[in-house]
Amino acid sequence: MEYISVTQFAEKFGISERTARNYCATGKIEGAFLTGKTWIIPADAVLPKRKASRKKFSPLLQTLQREKAAHLKNGIYHRTQIDLTYNSNHIEGSRLTHEQTRFIFDTNTIGVTDVAINVDDVLETINHFRCIDYIIDHAEEKLTEDFIKQLHLILKNGTSDSRKDWFAVGEYKRLPNEVGGMDTVQPQDVHREMKALLKNYHANKRHHFKDILDFHVRFETIHPFQDGNGRVGRLLMFKECMANNFIPFIITDELKMFYYRGLREWGHVNGYLTDTCLTAQDNYKALLDYFKIEYAV
Repeated sequence: MEYISVTQFAEKFGISERTARNYCATGKIEGAFLTGKTWIIPADAVLPKRKASRKKFSPLLQTLQREKAAHLKNGIYHRTQIDLTYNSNHIEGSRLTHEQTRFIFDTNTIGVTDVAINVDDVLETINHFRCIDYIIDHAEEKLTEDFIKQLHLILKNGTSDSRKDWFAVGEYKRLPNEVGGMDTVQPQDVHREMKALLKNYHANKRHHFKDILDFHVRFETIHPFQDGNGRVGRLLMFKECMANNFIPFIITDELKMFYYRGLREWGHVNGYLTDTCLTAQDNYKALLDYFKIEYAV
C-alpha cells in the first residue's frame, strides 16, 4: 500500500495540516498511523465527513442575544464588543487603546487625556459596537448585498469620510482603490462581482469553515467599498461563524501579519490563513470555556 504525508494529504483536499493531523489523532482517517512524531496516511484515504446536522442556534449566539438584551456587563457579550472592536479597528490604524475602547463602551464617554484623539477613531469605535449588535440581531439572516451595505453604512456613519462627495457610505466605491499594493475590482464591476460571490457562496445550503474563509478572501480581493472593507469583512466572518454554529474568532494585532500573509497566499497555501484563524478560534474558545458556554466545534 502507498502512503502519503500529512502535508500531501492536506494539499490534496485543500485543508490545513493542523486539521489533517487532528483527523489522524482522533482516528477519523482509516489506516493512518504514527511513526515517531510523524503521521503516515494511506494514499487512497478519503476526507472524513463532517456531521450532517448542526444546531440551528448556537449556545453562543443565544447567550450573546440574551446578554445584549439585558445590557449585561462583564460577560461574553461585553468582552466580545470590546475585544472585537479594539482589534479590528487597531488593525486599520486606530490609535485608541484597549482601555479607551472599553471606557467608551462602558461609559459612553471618552475620558480625560493629554494626548489628541482622532474624532473618527471614536466615531468608528462607537459605530463598530453598533455593527456587532447588528450581526448578533441578524446572525441567522442570509447574506445579501443590502445586508453588507448596511454594515458599511453603520460603520462609517457620521465620520469625516461621510462628508466627502466622492465617498459613498453604505454604497460601493466610486473610485478605484488597492489593498496592500494589489489591484482590486474596478468600481463599475463591483456589483457584478459581489453578486457572483454571493451566488457562489449560497450555492451550498450548508457552509464549511473553509467556505467562510474563502468568502472573506474573495470579498477583500473585490474590496467593494472605498474604505472599511477589512472591518466589514471580519464582521461578516464573525456573523457567518455564528450562523453556521462554528466558533467565531477575533484577529488580534499579534496575528495581523499572519492574517495578511494568509490572505495573500490563499489559493496557493490555504493553511496559512486557516491556521491563523484556528489559532484565533482557540483564543475565543478559551473565553467560552471561562464563561462556561457550550460550543459544537
